[in-house]
Amino acid sequence: MPEVLDAYALMVFLEKEPGHEKVERHFTAAVEKDEPLLMTTVNYGEVLYIILRECGRPKVQEIESIIRTLPITLVDVGLGLATEAARFKALKNIAYADCFAAALAKLRRAALLTGDKEFKALEKDIHIVWI
Repeated sequence: MPEVLDAYALMVFLEKEPGHEKVERHFTAAVEKDEPLLMTTVNYGEVLYIILRECGRPKVQEIESIIRTLPITLVDVGLGLATEAARFKALKNIAYADCFAAALAKLRRAALLTGDKEFKALEKDIHIVWI
């Protein structure tokens, strides 16, 4: 089953917060299976703005370099993904950027890798792998 990475999971990995070992195992498995994790460009942008806000531009450049080495395929947001994200936002009480990760997981029939408790509202809609 393909896997989608949300901003929360990537931040846990980058900041070596509790759960980072589990995310690392998913990266290792992705390399071994030659199946990169998927991430929307919206969620990628979310990671960058958090780092820029908290740490400044030099750190963003460093993080971008690190992310380029990870087995992640970025997925641009098109009309189908935006429409599905809008449905989640209208029907569930979760952050808009999170709706894009959920929409990608639903449309690709993928598991969503996250530790963000907001996604509990979507457990009946998508498969979630909790970190």
